[in-house]
Amino acid sequence: MTEVISVRFRGGSKTYFFDPKGIQVRTGENVIVQTAQGLEFAVCTQGNHEVADESIVKPLSAIVRKATDNDFRVVEYNRKREREAFHICEGKIADHGLEMKLVSVSVGFDSNKIVFYFTADGRVDFRELVRDLASVFRARIELRQIGVRDEAKMIGGLGICGRPFCCSEFLDGFMPVSIKMAKTQNLSLNPTKISGTCGRLMCCLKYEQNAYEDAAKRMPKLESFVQTPDGPGNVKGVELLRELVKVSLDSGPENLKTYRACEIKVLRNGKGSREGIDIPERTARFVEETEEELIQPIFSTSYYTDDHLTEAPRREKMSIEGGDTGKPRHRHRGGRSRRGPRPEGQALQQPPKKQGSQPPRPPKQQVRPEERKDQREDRPAGENKRRRPPYRGGRRWNKGGDAPKT
Repeated sequence: MTEVISVRFRGGSKTYFFDPKGIQVRTGENVIVQTAQGLEFAVCTQGNHEVADESIVKPLSAIVRKATDNDFRVVEYNRKREREAFHICEGKIADHGLEMKLVSVSVGFDSNKIVFYFTADGRVDFRELVRDLASVFRARIELRQIGVRDEAKMIGGLGICGRPFCCSEFLDGFMPVSIKMAKTQNLSLNPTKISGTCGRLMCCLKYEQNAYEDAAKRMPKLESFVQTPDGPGNVKGVELLRELVKVSLDSGPENLKTYRACEIKVLRNGKGSREGIDIPERTARFVEETEEELIQPIFSTSYYTDDHLTEAPRREKMSIEGGDTGKPRHRHRGGRSRRGPRPEGQALQQPPKKQGSQPPRPPKQQVRPEERKDQREDRPAGENKRRRPPYRGGRRWNKGGDAPKT
């Protein structure tokens, strides 16, 4: 086992191993590493960890140091030079009349090398262009031709699924994709539907290819001779993911019937004659379980005891005390009262009152309705009505107009 750190360079999603040389580096920190092209600025994707010796390409390069504030200023200056070099190179390409498309410019960390990435349909003679660029930048110039897939990886963008390109997000390298994968997955061979933004076949066709190949081994081929619950017939269509087969029966070839893969028996896989094939009995039809059989009842009228299952006791209606009227007893808002019926002749027990320092209140005097009427008549005139509170100020307005009340 060897202790390494994983780093990733700008514009790429592939990680590389470097020797930390005893420096503790955390994930997300920027480091300066030594490469075959010189010093480079990279970001750490995984801190100090150990990997097997077989997964390391020797000799293992080492990191120089963690990135400092001065290193960040150098990187920012190089980004500014890249933008200027891009516009200058485009002008030089137009002056020489070269059929090439400039994609990106990369300036090394030590600023002694500038790499220009471009795309072209064929070979391009750019020797004069290199001399002009070298006289302008006074550095080592390298022009590198890339493909359309590398161009999409460098520039980035959104695919037809609405997500960023897989090549610019997490793919370490480009996987080989062929038109056979689209045929195996029963996709439309329309180039606009199975091609990515780069114009090549979409990389995501490779993701589910193994699942389709595994399903194709269990399913019959087209024009296979099979036996079904309704009789023999030939296979006219196959749905790999749902594992359904469309069969043209001998008894009714004009109508196609759909069966599950477990309902048919393959007598001949693929095209051929039926001579010498013994037709067995019809296969059994697949019976799908209903929801009532799958879902077990949660509530039941029986409950479990230590001895056996017995029927749960039913709740009887509670009647009002003093007679069997059949009316239900009134309940509290919080639910059924837990207090049982009060025996006859026993008074309702009141909760004990708290002993306080205040004297008990005198009993409230009971006044008859006739006496209340006499008390109201004995009041002076104008005091029987409820008095209106005095006006505290503010502007009063008439109900029917906007003028203030005078």
